[in-house]
Amino acid sequence: MGVGGSFWDLLKPYARHEGAGYLRGRRVAVDLSFWVVSHSAAIRARSPHARLPHLRTLFFRTLSLFSKMGAFPVFVVDGQPSPLKSQVRAARFFRGSGMDLAALPSTEAEASADALVQPRNAKFTRYVEDCVELLEYLGMPVLRAKGEGEALCAQLNNQGHVDACITSDSDAFLFGAKTVIKVLRSNCKEPFECYNMADIESGLGLKRKQMVAMALLVGSDHDLHGVPGFGPETALRFVQLFDEDNVLAKLYEIGKGVYPFIGVSAPNIDDLPSPSTKSLPRARSPHCSHCGHPGNKKNHIKDGCNFCLVDSLENCVEKPAGFICECPSCDKARDLKVQRRNENWQIKVCKRIAAETNFPNEEIINLYLNDDNLDNENGVPLLTWNKPDMEILVDFLSFKQNWEPAYIRQRMLPMLSTIYLREMASSQSKSFLLYDQYKFHSIQRIKIRYGHPYYLVKWKRVTRSMISNDSPSKQTELEGKNDKVEVLDGDDEVVDEEEEEPTMISETTELLDEPDVPQVLDDDKDCFLLTDEDIELVNAAFPDEAQRFQEEQRLKEAKSIARKSKLNVAGFETPKGPRPSGVQLSIKEFYRSKKGLSGDSGKDGSRKSSDVDLSKNLPKSVRRRLLFD
Repeated sequence: MGVGGSFWDLLKPYARHEGAGYLRGRRVAVDLSFWVVSHSAAIRARSPHARLPHLRTLFFRTLSLFSKMGAFPVFVVDGQPSPLKSQVRAARFFRGSGMDLAALPSTEAEASADALVQPRNAKFTRYVEDCVELLEYLGMPVLRAKGEGEALCAQLNNQGHVDACITSDSDAFLFGAKTVIKVLRSNCKEPFECYNMADIESGLGLKRKQMVAMALLVGSDHDLHGVPGFGPETALRFVQLFDEDNVLAKLYEIGKGVYPFIGVSAPNIDDLPSPSTKSLPRARSPHCSHCGHPGNKKNHIKDGCNFCLVDSLENCVEKPAGFICECPSCDKARDLKVQRRNENWQIKVCKRIAAETNFPNEEIINLYLNDDNLDNENGVPLLTWNKPDMEILVDFLSFKQNWEPAYIRQRMLPMLSTIYLREMASSQSKSFLLYDQYKFHSIQRIKIRYGHPYYLVKWKRVTRSMISNDSPSKQTELEGKNDKVEVLDGDDEVVDEEEEEPTMISETTELLDEPDVPQVLDDDKDCFLLTDEDIELVNAAFPDEAQRFQEEQRLKEAKSIARKSKLNVAGFETPKGPRPSGVQLSIKEFYRSKKGLSGDSGKDGSRKSSDVDLSKNLPKSVRRRLLFD
């Protein structure tokens, strides 16, 4: 949730719409609880019999984020929630279930809340631990926060360890985040929303402490209610009256009953004069009821109006509908009216704030402004991306998801190929093999998928004859790998049991995010593999092959342009010789052929004397009618 109310709607006009290539090569902090709760709940709602949807969602989303989008994800796990957060969770649970927690005594309320909420928290904790175990087998870095997961994501982003945060909690900005991605759809052509703190500051004038003040007024994950009568628009208007350095101090003053807008005297909030008892100065001079300008109607009838541009027959002109006088006295009166309205609004708002007890809550302020959220003795995050442990990963998913080992290895190939290309791009050695079986063969073509271009790369499987010169240990290792990826040798594809259920979600939705299954080309001699790879990564890993492919593409384009130009030139010439059957004739050839068949001609094929002589002296329109009529 984050900040209460429609806080995201307030920030939406300042969101940037980025494509799939935005995250390529960037480090992103992922709020793991957000993924587990939102997407698993959606899958469970559509497919009640889905087997452990949190693991399935995490597995496919991590593969897509790492291989398809080219990002370096860092997963953050929630720590021990604060007492305020626990109270808000219990209040939300009781409010959703229709129970009145406030009607119970404090001891009974706490006991009932613990009895009902703890089993849910224990189940969720078990889900998170399963996800952490899966991420460790995939080689992804996992960090544990002391409290809120989005707080650690924001800290990593603020300190420069990651480039963005993926979370739907808007209070990530209050914890110090600079770039937040709210919703990420890797299997969608539509761009996703990316919020930058710099854009929000320039658009709304809001900074971190001003957002903290808004959360205190509107409500948040640590205070469900906030101040009554405050919504996002009212809170925004109020905090914009102060700069970032003074906004929290002014809230302390108002909470103590001191009105900050009067000046040095600062009377008590209850002693402020009401709008009806304030003595108001005379706002403006009298105005004519006929033309609306300064003066009165009697004088204008007698002497005329200096503001009306009229002829000698009239003294002043009747004012039109909606007339607004722009004389200095009227401008001053309008300014006084606006000022009085703002003062009355400020008094009313300050009275609402001062009526709250223990406002502002200092504990909430310290939670948002704390920059020590990493559960680590050194306080420095260790961000390393390791190779996945395939054997343990296959055993884990086979047991948890009841998937076939061949199916798991096949779905892992996009991630393995991305790791392989990154190693090749950063290493001078060219002796590595993809999954110890496949070597780079060629680039087939450029493929556009979800609005982003990819190389369709062809990999060739290495046979035993090709590695006869290698060491026996490597040959033995390759034989073991060959026995484990039997899915790539045949045409049969293992299908997940959940995909066969009619209630399963379509692949077009953003919930599964399954990567593309590599294509297998098998003939009598060789076995090839086709995968979608990032263009820049392939260019860095295999520069010679990429340059050769680009030259071939340029030659093909040149030949295509030359061929089209020849066809355009040939289109204006009459073809010689018999035209093959089945080819459509031009309009002139069609009418000439019809004329030859229907016209009366002699036995020798000569024209009769009665035929019209188509002289060139006749106009072109007459000759056309004589020829085709």
